[in-house]
Amino acid sequence: MFNDIGPLELVTLIVLAVLVFGPDKLPKVIQDVTRTIRKIREFSESAKNDIREELGPEFKDFEFEDLNPKTFIRKQLDNEDLGLKEIRNGFDLKKEMAEVTDAVHSRESDASSGSSAGAAGSSGGRIDMTKKPETPGPDDRPPFDADAT
Repeated sequence: MFNDIGPLELVTLIVLAVLVFGPDKLPKVIQDVTRTIRKIREFSESAKNDIREELGPEFKDFEFEDLNPKTFIRKQLDNEDLGLKEIRNGFDLKKEMAEVTDAVHSRESDASSGSSAGAAGSSGGRIDMTKKPETPGPDDRPPFDADAT
């Protein structure tokens, strides 16, 4: 409930409580607050139990936390019936990227070892994916750009 309160903030709250209520009334105030919190928890638990009883036996495993959309989606994605875990585990992005990187690096090492582009393109059915600048021929005109004129 108070997971985000630090030690300095807790000490500040205690000092403020002592100043506001005084050292004589502070134990009585703490007892009243804890009693009220306990009654609220008992009331909410009894309300949950009444709702479960009214829903019937087909909703015996119903949890109110499932009404939170994040919890519901997380629970559905972790469902074993859909087989999403196998799909998620079967798709390893790091492994795929490593394979692509290895393929690109081996292609670069083949090209740098003196093999020609035609021979490298025909050997093994690999496609040369390196970007090569296209040099226009002497009679080629640049493409027409309507926005530039």
